Amino acid sequence: MDHFLYREGRLHAEDVALAEIAASVGTPFYVYSTATLQRHYRLFEEALTGMDHLICFALKASSNLAVIRTLANLGAGADVVSLGEYLKAKAAGVPGDRIVFSGVGKTKDEMRAALEGGIRQFNVESEPELLALNEVALSLGKRAPITVRVNPDVDAKTHEKIATGKKENKFGIPISRARAVYAEAAALKGIEVVGIDVHIGSQLTDLAPFAEAYGKVAELTEVLRADGHNIHRLDLGGGLGIPYERSNTAPPLPIEYGAVIRDKLGHLGCEIEIEPGRLIAGNAGIMVSRVIYVKSGEERDFLILDAAMNDLVRPSMYGAHHDILPLDEPQPGTLPQPYDVVGPVCETGDTFARQRPLPPMVAGDLVAFRSAGAYGAVMASEYNTRPLIPEVLVKGDQFAVIRERPTYDEMIKRDSIPSWL
Repeated sequence: MDHFLYREGRLHAEDVALAEIAASVGTPFYVYSTATLQRHYRLFEEALTGMDHLICFALKASSNLAVIRTLANLGAGADVVSLGEYLKAKAAGVPGDRIVFSGVGKTKDEMRAALEGGIRQFNVESEPELLALNEVALSLGKRAPITVRVNPDVDAKTHEKIATGKKENKFGIPISRARAVYAEAAALKGIEVVGIDVHIGSQLTDLAPFAEAYGKVAELTEVLRADGHNIHRLDLGGGLGIPYERSNTAPPLPIEYGAVIRDKLGHLGCEIEIEPGRLIAGNAGIMVSRVIYVKSGEERDFLILDAAMNDLVRPSMYGAHHDILPLDEPQPGTLPQPYDVVGPVCETGDTFARQRPLPPMVAGDLVAFRSAGAYGAVMASEYNTRPLIPEVLVKGDQFAVIRERPTYDEMIKRDSIPSWL
């Protein structure tokens, strides 16, 4: 169900007209739909019905406290990759025993904070990390629960910058070395082996790579159990893709993904953890921007917006597509015309779309970028000294600002000038 629809000619988020939010908070801004977040989480719950499982929302996709709290209230855990994300998850109400700590570069300070604050498990990515974690755990008189992230050398058939399961990627240990690393872990007094972790990439639109990777995990589970390890938990990562272009074939549904998990791993009797981020949050959010100028060039026309690559970096970084809609519904029979949709940052890369067919636009018109709820606000920056844009949460006919736009004074006061200047 789509919760961003036209009603009486105006684009809404649930029951709130987006133009009303724009008038209240200014542009650009992000807005999220509570109903969409809840629905997408429940789709994963339904997909894993009957299996012992935990759905850990990947905070790297969207880390606003209100978004996390919305999902935590439904029972979600959290997948975190930094101490900041760990503390945000705790602040949003996720208990430590529902937080999984991932990432290739965990520091000893991060390990210590998580062990002291409570943690479900560490997904260990390397032998040096394993030894460091053991040292920290022993210093605290604790045992750290771990899975080892194995790299199955599976091509996820996704963008090269978000593929994580091939042997040339930085993530995990080669699956061929798993037995040796698990033996090493079992000999460490500060470590408790609880399972296996695998994650092959993001924005996957084909279930075959999942099936291949999970088949390898199933085989490894049997081998490690035969070696005497208590493998009772399988962390399968996230990665299921979303439809960024509505005209394209829809990616697999969570229920189909769940069927792959049952087929490949259901016989093992393990607790299943998954770490979706994009599929829960991606289509739950949009970014709204205003046209500053319509500029006519020699060969093309440009829509110059008040949003820029620092606000939504995916098109610049990944060449990613986002559908763009006017907030005022075009009249029937309106003929589109092609525009290059760009921002005001002094970079040619500050381009959202090239020759995108849109209704004729004028300065002051509002547009919405769909599917911007994941890897949108979390990847934003203040490049060109542009303030981070507000985030807004909608629930029914209500909306609330869940992160305010900083003032220029606030931004400037973060810097300090040394005494010799």
